[in-house]
This record gives sequence, C-alpha cells and structure tokens, in this order.
Amino acid sequence: MKKRIVAFAIGLLIISSTAAQTDSDMSNSITIPEGDIPVDPNVKIGKLENGLTYYIRNNGKPEDKVELRLAVNAGSIMETDRQLGLAHFMEHMNFNGTKNFEKNDLVDYLQSIGVKFGADLNAYTSFDETVYILPIPSDDPEKLEKGFQIIEDWAHNTTLSEQAIDDERGVVLEELRLRLGANERMQRVTLPKIMYGSKYAERLPIGTKENLENFTYDDVRDYYKKWYRPDLMAVIAVGDLDVAVMEEKIKSHFSGIEKPKEPSGREAYELPNHEETLVAIASDKEAAFTQVQVMYKDSHLAPKVKTVADFRESIVRNLFSTLINNRLDELRNSAEPPFVYGFSYYGGTYARTKNAYQSFAVTSPEGQLAGLKAILEENERVKRFGFKEAEFDRAKKSIMAGLEKRYNDRDKRESGQIVDAYIQNYLEDSPIPSIEWSFDMTKKFLPTVKLEEIGALIKNFLHDDNRVIVFTGPEKEGLTQATEDEVKALLKEVQTADLKAYEDEAVRSNLIETMPVAGEISNTSSNSKLGTTTLTLGNGATLTYKKTDFKNDEVLFRAYSHGGTSLYSDADYLATTFANQGLTEAGIGGLSLTDLNKFMSGKIANVSPSIRGFSENFRGSAAPKDLETLFQMVHLYFTSLNKDDEAYSSFITKQKSFLGNLMANPQFYFQDQIGKIKNEGNPRYTGFPTTEKLDASDYNLAYQKYQERFADAGDFHYFLVGNIDEEKIGELAKTYLASLPGKNSNEKYVPTKFRRKDKFQKHIVNRGTDPKSNVSITWEEEIPYDSKIALNIAALGEVLTIKLVERLREQEGGVYGVGARGSLSKMSFSNITFSISFPCGPENVDKLVDAALAEVNKIKSEGVTPEDLAKVKETYLVKRKEDLKTNEFWISNLLANHQEERDSNSILSFEDKVNSLNSNDLQEVAKKYLDENYFLGILMPETK
Repeated sequence: MKKRIVAFAIGLLIISSTAAQTDSDMSNSITIPEGDIPVDPNVKIGKLENGLTYYIRNNGKPEDKVELRLAVNAGSIMETDRQLGLAHFMEHMNFNGTKNFEKNDLVDYLQSIGVKFGADLNAYTSFDETVYILPIPSDDPEKLEKGFQIIEDWAHNTTLSEQAIDDERGVVLEELRLRLGANERMQRVTLPKIMYGSKYAERLPIGTKENLENFTYDDVRDYYKKWYRPDLMAVIAVGDLDVAVMEEKIKSHFSGIEKPKEPSGREAYELPNHEETLVAIASDKEAAFTQVQVMYKDSHLAPKVKTVADFRESIVRNLFSTLINNRLDELRNSAEPPFVYGFSYYGGTYARTKNAYQSFAVTSPEGQLAGLKAILEENERVKRFGFKEAEFDRAKKSIMAGLEKRYNDRDKRESGQIVDAYIQNYLEDSPIPSIEWSFDMTKKFLPTVKLEEIGALIKNFLHDDNRVIVFTGPEKEGLTQATEDEVKALLKEVQTADLKAYEDEAVRSNLIETMPVAGEISNTSSNSKLGTTTLTLGNGATLTYKKTDFKNDEVLFRAYSHGGTSLYSDADYLATTFANQGLTEAGIGGLSLTDLNKFMSGKIANVSPSIRGFSENFRGSAAPKDLETLFQMVHLYFTSLNKDDEAYSSFITKQKSFLGNLMANPQFYFQDQIGKIKNEGNPRYTGFPTTEKLDASDYNLAYQKYQERFADAGDFHYFLVGNIDEEKIGELAKTYLASLPGKNSNEKYVPTKFRRKDKFQKHIVNRGTDPKSNVSITWEEEIPYDSKIALNIAALGEVLTIKLVERLREQEGGVYGVGARGSLSKMSFSNITFSISFPCGPENVDKLVDAALAEVNKIKSEGVTPEDLAKVKETYLVKRKEDLKTNEFWISNLLANHQEERDSNSILSFEDKVNSLNSNDLQEVAKKYLDENYFLGILMPETK
C-alpha cells in the first residue's frame, strides 16, 4: 500500500491564521471582514445517525468514473505498546478477506473491471489517519454497487482470519525491510528531537519487526474493533454520477453500522513545548545525501482556518512563503551556492496539534554549517530589513497567476484532484470553499496586503524556544562531523552578524529586445481523423497542433529534431554528457536565470531544451495567455543561449554536492555496477555522474555542440496540444519559428553500434549492511519492429505482474512489491526489453528467483488464462478511455509516432488491437524471447 507519514502542504488555505499576529498598530489600520469561510456549494455534506460523515460531489471528469475514499480518523498514534505497526497492518488486512470478498477475491475482481492494484486501488496509513482509495466505474450499476460494497466491507466487515493474518505478516515485514537503511537509522536519532516529548516519536506507522512477528490475533482485532467505527469515519464520493444516487448508496451501505455504546475517546495528541534548542546530528556510512533542517515550533496549539479574516491571513502567509523562497532560489543560483536546494514554509508538523516555521537545505557533505548559516542569515535578513516593493509585486503576480489557472480550469478538474480536500476537511477541519469564492476573495484582499505585514510575520516565526536543528548526512573517512556546540555557536553568531539588506536589481520589461523578421507558412494540411493541423514553415520546419477542450488553461509543447549526441564522436560525447545538463543555467537573451525567473513572475510558461541520444528536443507548457512568451523562449534558446562560466561553475558545484556520496547508497551502487557490467565494451557508456566525471566535463565544447545541434531550426518538428487560439497560432509560428534559420540539413541519427551480450549471466553485487536484497532479471533481443509484437510484449508484462504478485507476494509472502515490464523500442535499433524486478530478504533470493522463472515457464508451457488476459485488456481499455481526454496523451503520442515514423492514425485503432490480443500470441512471444539467455543481477548485503 502507499504509505505516508505526513503531507506538508503550502496551499493558500492550510496555513494557520493566528499563529503569528501582526503588530497591533498595523492590524488596526486594516478592516478585517467578518464571517466564516463558506463551504463550496457543489459538495453535499451529511452525517448518518451512527456518526459517519459523508461528502458527495458530481464531477464529470473523467467520464463514467467515481472516486471513492474511506477515511478513518485513526492511525498509528492510537496504538498500544502491544499494537505497534497494527494500524498499518490493519490497512493490509482489508485487502485480505472481508465478508463479501474472500482472500484475493477483492483484488481479482477489481482487476477484472480495469482497476489496477497499486496504481488505482491503494491505501495509506499515517500517524493520525488511515485512508482507502478506490476508483470505480460509474456507468455500470453492478460495478458501482460492488464498489460501495467494498468500502462498506473495509469499514466493518473485515474477517481477520488467523490464516490471512499469518500470511500477511511476511508481506508487511518485507515492507518494513524496504525502509531499512541510512534514512531509517538516522530517523531514529532525529525523530525523538523533532517530536520531543510526544507519542509521535514512538509510533512510526510501520511498527517494529519484533511486534509484527509476535503480535497476537486479538491485538489486531482489538485495534479494528476499537477504532474502525462510524463516528470516526468519512465516506467521500466524487465523480460522474448523480448526487442522489451516491447518497442513496452511502445510506444503504453505512447506516446499518452500529456505533459503540461507550466509544473510546479520540484523543488529540500534543507536541510539548521545550525552552531549549534541541540539536539532532545523525550520520550514516550509507547516507547518499546531506540535509539541514531548522524548525521553530509554535508554543500554542495549531489554530483552525475558519473565518474570512483567517483566509486573508493565509494570503499574507502565502506571500511570505513565495518571497522567502524566491530569495533562497537566488542564493541557490549564485556563483558560490551555499546549498543545492533551499526551501522555507510555515505549516503543519507530524502532529496535527502543532504548526511550525521550517527551513530546509540540501548541502554538500562538508557544507552543512555553511548551508545552515545561509538559511539562518536569510531569515535574519528578512527579520531586520523586510522585503522590497519590487519583489513583493512579483510575488503577488505569481500567486494571482497560479490562482487564475485553477480558476480557469475549475470545470475541468479530475475527481481525483478534488477528493483530498474533503478528506482533510473531515480529518483536520480545513476549509473547503469553492474556487470561485477563493478567486474572488484573493482578488479583493491581495491589493490590501501591506509589505509591513509580510515582514512582520518572521518576527513571530523566529524564537529561541521550541527550536530544533537537524543535520543528516554521510559518515566517511576524512569528513569532520559538525558538533552541537558549533551549531549553537552559529545560532548566536547569526543573531549579531553584520548583514546587509537585500538588493533587488531591476529586470527589463521585454524578453526579446529586437523582434525577429517574420517568416512564412508555405503549406497547411489537416488530419480530420485526429483533429490535427500541420503548418509547413518557410524554413522547412513543421508545426502540428491539436486544439482541445480538455483543459481551459493549458497548452503543451514538444519538439524534436533527429541527430542528438549520436552525431558526436566518442571523445566529444564523453566530454559533454554531464556538461549538457548545465547549459541552460546561464539563462537566455542576456537574462540570467535569476533575472529570467523575475521576468516570468505572473506568467505561466516554461520551456526546456535538451540534447538526447538521438535527437534535440524542447519540452514546455503555457497558459493560453502566455503562449507567445513560450514561443519567444523557444526562439531565444535557438538564437541566444547565454554562455556564463560562473553560472556553469555554480551548476557543477551543486551537482558535486548532491551526487558526491551517491555510491554509498547500496541501491545506487547496485544500479551503477549492473550498468557497468551490461555495458562492458561500450565506448560511449558514461554511468552515474561522479566528482571526477563532472570535473572532466567540457563546458566550452558542450556549448559549441549545442550551437551546432540547434543551428538548423528548419529540421525540427514542433507539436502543440491544448486550448489553442487557432487565429493566433499562425502568426506566432511565422514570427518566432519560421524566422529561424533553416539549412535543409535533414539529419538522421546514427544507430548505436554496441550490443549487449545475448547469453546467460549471473552477477552478485555485495553492498550494504542491512538484510536487504534486490533482484533484476532482464531479457534483451534485437528484432525487426512490429507493432503487434510491441503490444504483445507489453501485455505479457502486465499479465506476468499479476501472476508474480499472486505467487511471490500472496502465496510466498516473500515480497512487498514485484513487477514485470516488456517493451519494443524502434529508436536506434529495434530491441525487445523484458524485465522482472523485486526486493526481498537475502535468504529468499534463490527461492523467489526460481518462483519468478517458474511463472514465466508456466506461461510458456500453458499460455495465459482467459481471466488474466481479460484483466489486462480491461485495464488497457479503461486507461485509454481516460487518456484520450488528456493533452499529455495526445502530445506524447503524436510526437512519438512522428519521431519513430509510425502511423499516427494508429492511435485510433488501439481498442481493436487490444481486443485482438490472444493467449496464443502472448505465449509465443514468451517462448521466443524469454529464453535461457537472461541477465540476472542480485544485490546482497556485504559479508562480515
């Protein structure tokens, strides 16, 4: 199951309104509106006599689908000492036998109607809640009824048989095993300080190995009986269905659940205050990354956001977050960045009852104190000098632009994006106003916010009590760890440091200073079946666009040209691979990255160029109103990419800081070693980046090669999908694309010469101290491309995943997750790749490898059952029905089909191809390509 400890959100409405009051003279100058934040009238909220709460909303996107949730207001914090890990274990048990679905029947049924286990059907357990996730078709009364029956069973009809409990112990223990490692060991040190004096420090949802192995059947049954009850539950139903029908379903399924006569109180667990600053320094030999955290916990309970005045305060806080993080981004992009990434926010902690102001930084292993100093100084700078008017104006524009996008797409939101707000309203009483109301109120209140209000917030955010400093990072030879005394000395130093006020440099008002001379459109054609239009530009380039109404405020952009690094010599390729990623750090059109970010305030548009193995590419998106800005950025990436040694050096410094200890992590080391073995003899294999490889990267050569690769704009194929103004698209194309140079190069990529060995290989990599293993089984074979085989090999992966979950997880209890995947690529050379991968215990590797291969051989000898093939077909068809209504699907497929010279009209025949899938074809694919010549890679812990 998906599991999360806590969700930190920085949305407009979840930030507390009273945790930091402004100065009295300031607040007196502002008229504070009266009244509560109204509930969105589109949602119907009710409560049954037994105490169960429900939320219902009709929402037509996606069509014929309802998102169901069961939220239980109880999690690991409710466990007794005998029940450690059982809140999460109970979540698992709801998928292992209920009154109406015997063990495995539930997953089996849902797969048969196109609901995919893990991807669609899911659940999570945190400290304070457990939430079950079930999307269900709404166009079939029988399927809809079964969906509501399932969540009713989860609420009170789990069987909890002794056999099912014992079978699931192994699965949950494997999930616990996945958590073992450097982060888990460091968390043991840091969590008791972060959650000082509270029960949260002792109730991680995964529990303990000892308790999971030894708890009694009654322990988990007692938890279920005590906390799974209607007065602690909410049912949320959002989707393409009449509200009255959904309400009737909820009432008929849940009204009969009896509420206990003397229910146990649902305690709100507090996070005690402490006067001293707590410092937690944790290091580990296997830690890959280095982090710094500063946490200022409020001394009072987290207040609710209830009133209109609270809403205005949330706008003030949101502005503060935007402003402080813009400054941290500037530091990150400076010539000598003190951290790889920095971020600050005010919001929730692990405990519902306490909010905090927190600052984070990812640093180099040697740079923790420098990173801490940087975020402390920036907080202190704001405290002393506040913010500037120009950056304040930019922050307001950014907030308004984001809200306008949400407002414009208010009738295009998918149900899955709506349900979480109702879950949080039930669990934490967070507000759920309509987007219309939020938009109108923000427009009303944003101009009334004073710069002094923003600056005043931090004076209450920062305090010496309830403060926690957390360092986590690697432990290795030659690295001196920071000490608690050094941290506390730094805190005092910054308080009295001689800091200068922030200087905000003005940015020009135009992205392109000299407008290009427009080119011409030489031809226009259309494809009525696909709904696309193609413009052939005078320089030879083509632009294919598809106007859609899937989103009101979205246009997606892609482009490619054949060639890429395949046209580099081996030496040039090796010298530029890692440098290529830093080219855009210099900015465009004479604007630095920082200036470009300032210019883009209030605009929603982004473009990223890249050079890949076989093509040059662009990827981007824009709101319709900012589409011209996107086109301008594309033009500048062709004609005016800046060259800045200082910006590139900053990029390399951050890369070294982030990646310097990567190989200490056993999983990364395993991937690196397997990659080297598979690519033995490949002169162009680069592997994972290292400090040495980054130092050897040639920025000048990479920049020169970029100029070469993007010299011929007429060799590109551009794609746009979304809410396009067709009257303007032609002019934009002529001005910014057709005006670019076209050289009629018509380049083709050079196919890869290297081939991996087609023979059986077994390699064991020893790394790590935890009892954890990883298994990777792969088959590769070069064959002529065939679209039918491509679909068959992909479907075989889906079928085999079903069988592996049944065998390795449910039957053997030896894995938490396992998957198989098959594909046939046409790029470079046509190549089948099929893989099976799973983590497990070292003692079970041989047994589970044999079991996995036995499932492969079973398909080869017996074929695929009609039931399993029907599941895969239904899953494909359900997903395709939804995909056809998304811009991302269309632009990805239009580009891929064009790039691989496939018929784009094949998009429309997918259903026929899926329906023609048959067991014999899948069996033949398995027989032919899943032979004895596979690669077996195994990660094992280091021998002592």
